[in-house]
Amino acid sequence: MKLKFREAEINDLEMLVSLLANDKLGAQHEDATLPINANYSTAFAHISRDPNNELLIAEFEGKLVGMLQLTYIPYLTYVGSWRCLIEGVRIDETYRGKGLGKQMFEYAVQIARTRGCKLVQLTSDKQRPDAIRFYEKIGFTATHVGLKLHL
Repeated sequence: MKLKFREAEINDLEMLVSLLANDKLGAQHEDATLPINANYSTAFAHISRDPNNELLIAEFEGKLVGMLQLTYIPYLTYVGSWRCLIEGVRIDETYRGKGLGKQMFEYAVQIARTRGCKLVQLTSDKQRPDAIRFYEKIGFTATHVGLKLHL
């Protein structure tokens, strides 16, 4: 299965929200009701206008099957280098376990390299052990403790 990648368009938004909401944790955090919550449209507009954000779509045979968001962050650390934060990773449940996530991450890491990033980082909820195993399998290591404060 070979994926095609592109930047998300506003017409994809309904499907993106559906992907985000389609698991145990996502169902608690997302609002997949229709019509789509206006907050998603506002967020999409901000992401689309920001040159340091990309919302990527993975397609297989013309069908949207995956997504992730890349955010490029300049740092003073690592000698003033850039890093890429990967968030909002989802693969449609009917396509999981077929190597698509690996393809998606290989593509994302290549984009980060092209942008001059020296580090790619992500977080994953501890309640997603399968996702954590996947990230470790493709080379990510748990070198830091991530903390969050919900506001």
